[in-house]
Amino acid sequence: MRRLYSLKILWHGRNRFLPAVLAVAFSAVLIAVQFGVLLGTLAVTSRPIDHAQAQIWVGIGGVPSIELGHPIPEAWLYRVQAEPEVEDVEDYLYEFNYWHKPTGGSVHCCIIGARLEDSALGAVSDLTPEMRTRLTEPGAVVVDETELDRLGLHHGIGETAEVIGHKVRIVGLVHGFKSIWGPYVFCSMQTARRLLFQYQPNQTQYLLARCRHKADVPAVIERLRRKYPEMAVLAHHDFSIQTRLYWLTRTRVGIALGLTALLALLVGLVITSQTLYAAVTASLREYAVLRALGLPRWRIGALVLAQSFWIGLAGVATSLPMAVALARLAGAIGAEVLLPAWLLAGTITVTMTIAIVSGLLALRSLRLVEPANLLR
Repeated sequence: MRRLYSLKILWHGRNRFLPAVLAVAFSAVLIAVQFGVLLGTLAVTSRPIDHAQAQIWVGIGGVPSIELGHPIPEAWLYRVQAEPEVEDVEDYLYEFNYWHKPTGGSVHCCIIGARLEDSALGAVSDLTPEMRTRLTEPGAVVVDETELDRLGLHHGIGETAEVIGHKVRIVGLVHGFKSIWGPYVFCSMQTARRLLFQYQPNQTQYLLARCRHKADVPAVIERLRRKYPEMAVLAHHDFSIQTRLYWLTRTRVGIALGLTALLALLVGLVITSQTLYAAVTASLREYAVLRALGLPRWRIGALVLAQSFWIGLAGVATSLPMAVALARLAGAIGAEVLLPAWLLAGTITVTMTIAIVSGLLALRSLRLVEPANLLR
């Protein structure tokens, strides 16, 4: 009955409470979208790890992020291969170089060299069988379709450019691999070694491994770390998280995005709390009448909390489709906004909590004032 009465109050005073609902919706959208932008940006940094089939990544000791690896002896492959649980090991190159545009000028790009067999561990899963076959040709590369403009290309497939004096030809396009610093350029190990002259024939940047049984991965990693402390041995999921955390806490881009997300959270909380507080306190005179008529304080408190709950719920319900629409719009123009279920649930929880707390604060102001004074 109290819930129905609180809804009646909101309906009859809808002109007064509508700004509060819209403010709550705006703050929830702000929080969700800004954190979605942060998650989307961080996901880009670890995408080559996330889309590869490797279970174990081996690099130079202390490597904090995938792009900060250094040459390691290719002979380390035998160390990993000697583990009885390991089924397959292969080399992998990930290094930056300069892409010379056909139209003039150059851009920093990231050369990713991997083996191309169907069971290859480093080749991203987005490469089709046809692309893998074409990448076996000398100088053949695949790039992301959204990076064509940055690379000075118009149509993509069939066009040519140069990387440090070596001619490369586009043989395929992928989607969802837009990079932060420089466009990803996928190629075979043979082509990568031609383009990355700083690597000796007996060197690689990473070794990728797969165990016969996934359950054996932690044991293999622990054993390799104990035997060879100069090697960084990481599960693919841990390496992905480590790369994202490095970008978030150690780079200017990540720190700026993180601070912006926290600022959005703070602004959203302030907007929600202040607007709801104002909306609820605007009804204090009505609550004072109820108190003067003998209604118990706990009944009035329940009414105020119910009113805050419904305002918060209406704002959240309005915000979700808006946030999803903005995320899709951002994707259409090349930006990535991730809205996983846990982020939406967290946004709802935070917003509803602030709504209830704002109601409690407004209720406290009623307790400090005598009904007779409010009715003057």
